[in-house]
Amino acid sequence: MDALSETLRVVQLAGAIFINARFSAPWCYQSPAADIAAPFLEPGAERIIIFHVITEGDCYVEMEDAPPMHVTAGDVLLFAQGDAHRMCSEPGVPAPTGARLQEILSRRPRKLIYGGGGTATKLVCGYLACDARPAKMLLTGLPPVVRVNMLGSRTGDWLMDSLQYGLAEARSPRPGGGALLAKLAEVLFIEVLREYMNEDHGERTGWLAGVNDRVVGAALKALHEKPAHPWSVSELAQVGCTSRSVLAERFQQLVGSSPIQYLTQWRMLMASKMLREGSAPLTRIAEEVGYQTDSAFSRAFRREFGVPPSSWRRSKASHV
Repeated sequence: MDALSETLRVVQLAGAIFINARFSAPWCYQSPAADIAAPFLEPGAERIIIFHVITEGDCYVEMEDAPPMHVTAGDVLLFAQGDAHRMCSEPGVPAPTGARLQEILSRRPRKLIYGGGGTATKLVCGYLACDARPAKMLLTGLPPVVRVNMLGSRTGDWLMDSLQYGLAEARSPRPGGGALLAKLAEVLFIEVLREYMNEDHGERTGWLAGVNDRVVGAALKALHEKPAHPWSVSELAQVGCTSRSVLAERFQQLVGSSPIQYLTQWRMLMASKMLREGSAPLTRIAEEVGYQTDSAFSRAFRREFGVPPSSWRRSKASHV
């Protein structure tokens, strides 16, 4: 399995569509910072990633200390750092007052229709919830707004059609509409990341840039395929057909850590998934993530999470 697929498997995304809107100019929609919206969207989530899909028309995105961004039908906007922002028909249009987020989200997906009666814009708002550590690894290096246009490609057209179908099903009496939209939100997020990776954004840093890099990508692929293997930097350099020094420098530049530090972090993320989802003994988990003894595993886990794995497992079980 490739590094992106394996990482997404461990990240455990939980998605939903919460607004299906038709706005008519002039209009403005204020989206709060993700940490403010999180208790209303997904209580208990460590990280919320907001996204918007422009399905018809065009509008502007306004963020603090950034020029307005003009977006059009087919654009998907991913707010990787959770910044507050405004969607509006024209820059400077004031946001309406009085509507509380809790009221807007009382029924999902909420149908919103308002504005001044001018040119129409339709958009869909959704979110992905996940744990903070894997999200940080996955999204580090991304700009505040990741923008990709999904129109014109077979996958993009299918996603747009599926999104409209899912919204219609969510309003129908047939069961399962909400689950359908949740899965579509996850698929949309993954496709945005894939499209962004394929676009030329110049010299980039971050985990996704590392996956796309010939040298670092080869090392990441090896680490994800065999996380329990006792890797050395020299052995990983051979996998990437490069020198030890080149791999170490390039890995640090893109991913922000050494290959061995990254391996430890990845092992701990895998271990946390196994602790959360099952009742396997610590000895077995330690072996599966590359530690010969459960004591060595427990020390590494405590350094990463601040508590022993047994205590961490109990704390997560108490929140289920």
